[in-house]
Formats: sequence, C-alpha cells, structure tokens
Amino acid sequence: MPSSLLALPAVRLAALVKSGELSPVELLEACLTRLDATNAAVNALVARRYDAARAEARAAADTLARLSPSDRAALPPLFGVPCTIKDFLAVAGLPWTAGLFSRRDAIADHDATVVARVRAAGAIVMGKSNVPEGGMWMETSNPLHGRTRNPWNLARTPGGSSGGEAALVAAGGSPFGIGSDIAGSVRIPAAMCGCVGHKPSALLVPNTGHWGPENAASEAMLCTGPITRTVADAEHVLEVIAGPDGESGAVATLAPRDPALAAGDLRGVRVVPVTRHGRVRIAPVMAGAIERATAALTARGAEVVELDDATWHRLFGGNVLAWLGALARTGEASPGAPAQSFAELLAGDEPLRVVPELVRAARGRGRYSIPTLALVALERLGRPLESVLLRGTPPIAALQAGLEEVIGPRGVLLHPPYSRPAPRHHWPMLTPFDAVCTSLFSITGLPATAVPVGFDEHELPVGVQVVGRRGGDRLTLAAARVIEEACGGWHPAPLTTDGAA
Repeated sequence: MPSSLLALPAVRLAALVKSGELSPVELLEACLTRLDATNAAVNALVARRYDAARAEARAAADTLARLSPSDRAALPPLFGVPCTIKDFLAVAGLPWTAGLFSRRDAIADHDATVVARVRAAGAIVMGKSNVPEGGMWMETSNPLHGRTRNPWNLARTPGGSSGGEAALVAAGGSPFGIGSDIAGSVRIPAAMCGCVGHKPSALLVPNTGHWGPENAASEAMLCTGPITRTVADAEHVLEVIAGPDGESGAVATLAPRDPALAAGDLRGVRVVPVTRHGRVRIAPVMAGAIERATAALTARGAEVVELDDATWHRLFGGNVLAWLGALARTGEASPGAPAQSFAELLAGDEPLRVVPELVRAARGRGRYSIPTLALVALERLGRPLESVLLRGTPPIAALQAGLEEVIGPRGVLLHPPYSRPAPRHHWPMLTPFDAVCTSLFSITGLPATAVPVGFDEHELPVGVQVVGRRGGDRLTLAAARVIEEACGGWHPAPLTTDGAA
C-alpha cells in the first residue's frame, strides 16, 4: 500500500483518510520514507518538521477513532494529507532563510497566512523546500543549501524559484506543496518537473508571511499558489488559501464553481493558442504541446481564435523591458520607508561588494551565487539608465487590457511556460530573458495554470500554460483539467532510492 500512495492525488488521499481506509500515520510515514530516500539525490528538502508532523498524524488518527463515519465526512478538506512549503513562507519553528546567507539563522515565530490556512484545513506540514537566493533566478541553488536537481534527470534544473517544491511533488514525496510566483516561479518549475502549478489572479491569495519587500508593486505581481499532482488538487488547495486576510493587499475572492466547467463542458469558451514570443526561441516540442492542448479543448466544444500578426506583435512582440521595469518596482520602498536595493535586501547589514564576492565564489567559499552577483551588478549598472531603457515600453495597463480583450469574457490563452523542457544546470544563464514566457502574465495580474501534456524525446516533462482574465481562475483550471485528462497528466518521476534517475 505505501508505494501506491505516492501516485494518488491529495484529494483522493484525504477521502481515504476520512473514510477510515487509510491511516494518516501510514500516509505520513510513506511520504517521509520517500522524502528521505530521494532527497540525497534531489536535494530539495532543506528543513524537516518530522517530529511535529508525526505528532499531528497521531492526533489525526485519534480524532478519526472517536468519530462516526458521518462526522468524519465533515472533517476539513485536506485532513491528514502531508505537504511541504517553499522556504519563502513562514512556518513557525522552522528556518526562514529565503536561501540567503544573511538569513542563515532566521527562525519563523509564526505561520504565513497560507500556511495557517492549509493547516487549518487539516494538512500536515513535513518541511520546507529549497529556493534560489532571494528568488531572483530560475535555477534553485544557493550557498546555504546547495543545488536542487530535477528528479526526472539529475543533470537538469527543476526551475525556480519554487524548484524545490516542484521537485518534491514530482518525486512523489509530497502530495502537494505551496510555492510562490512573481515572474514564473510556480509555473516554470511545475512545467519542468511535470507537475500542475497555478499562479492565481493578482490579489486573490494573501502574501502575509512571505519574505520580501512589501509594496503595491510586489503585491500586484507576487502570487502564492499550489504545486500539485493534479488540477483538481490545485483547485482544492486554491479554495483553501484564497481570500482576504485583512493584513495583506489581497482583496479578491474566488469565483464560485461553474457546474458546466466542472463537468468539462467548454461550449462557448474561446481558445487563443500562442506558440511564439518575441525573439525567444520556442522549441518545436513546446509548440507541439500547445497544438495538442488546443485539440483537447476543441474536442470539448471550445472555439479556436487565431491572433493576427498585428495583435501578436503588439502583445508578444517585445515586452522584456516592461517585465524588467515592473520587477524593479517591486523592490521600491513603501511610502515612509527607506529605499532598499536588491544588494541590501540580500546582504542585510553587511555590505555586498561584487568583485570580492566573485573571487570568493570562484574559490568555492562564496556567500552568493554567480547569477545573484550578476543581478546585483546589472541593478547597479541599470539604475542610471532605467528611464532610458523603459522609454517607449508598452504600459502595463495597455498590455493587460490588450490580453484581456483577446482572451474575451469567457476564454483562455495557451502559451508555453518556458522556451524548452528542463535545461541542464547553468544553461539558463545563456538565455536569461526566456522567463518572459511567464512574466508577461505576472505583470498583468492574469491567472495561469501550468499543466503537463507529456514528454520530449529525452523523457523530460513538457507542459503548457493556460491563461485567463483576472478573476478567471476557475476557467483556467477547468481548461487545464480537460488537457490533463486528454494528455495523461502527472506521473511520479522514476527516481530510484539509490539516487539514479
């Protein structure tokens, strides 16, 4: 029984636990065994909460023993289901480093809002997952915890910044995880690891307890969201974590379920497939995935709408600078607060000198990674030129309005979540702007669901990104569920316990 648990959706696991068919203790131990067996190879779990998790699983078992079958059915939706949390979100009593050397001794004294919500829904937190330094790179590596590897191929990156979370879910150790996304940090890892990842609409899920600067720009772009085995799991977790908390900028609420969409009826839904983006070299396998996903949606009644060249060029022809400008504004100080550069955010009270740190890194004693130091240098060089670089860039409001007009009131847009399947470690440094495939939908606040559609010739997962209008999370998830059913969905990575993939 334990090995089969590694492939069941979280929703199904919760149902088995609540029915009494599965002990929460047995489920937890199966997950912990898998985490320990695979983490030496993948290096994704960086903080363990095993003792507390075991105590909570025993308490859950005691609760079940006292309840009648009808009372068990009324238990919270994630009752007894283990999970993991990205190390950007506070979990009381666990390290809260954000992958930063300056935060190496930080311990959270509270739960982030989303963590408190999943625990209130019955989930059991097993630990925290690895991240890049400060989340500012799409490979998951830092001097504190080292490099996380993709469980489908250890020579490949799992993406970032929620790469540790996606790797844990892909390897079968974590039934679901909580990540966060400011430019693709949920969707890129989900796609590279063959998982489902959902970036919610802007201001739908509270970011309270998420490390990083707090201002209007970061609230508008930063989205905390689920990484799961199935689309149904993602939707159930989203229902748990969505909604205002009275502390953050989150003000939106999740729309009610649509019975027709829930049944996979897509009549009246428009689908806009997009297989190219500016000068990004989209691999043929990614374009082919969009075609398969489009066919799956039209088979359920959706209508395809093709973009004309003028509209494509206006929306997708070149918006890298708009993304970089929006990202820069997330680091601006809130009114009344002192300004803080990216370097100051990384280093805390210690000065960060790029050249000496590069020398330390070359000697294997660096406190910062090479990509991070490159970003600091770019920030310092770019600040004086910022107004010049952004001159003539399409306003974000215009991009947002244009995308929502194309999508329409009841439609989705299909787009590659990245230029290619998971690259080898370090290779993304050669194509640093390929994250524009996801970042466009971050700066415009649109919901987007990454869903697996199969594999390439190297047996690496391939995914698509389903994008909707603001507030259209239910529709992107419904379309993703149809794609999942047609294309096979999630499979646990065949990572052996001796570390070989």
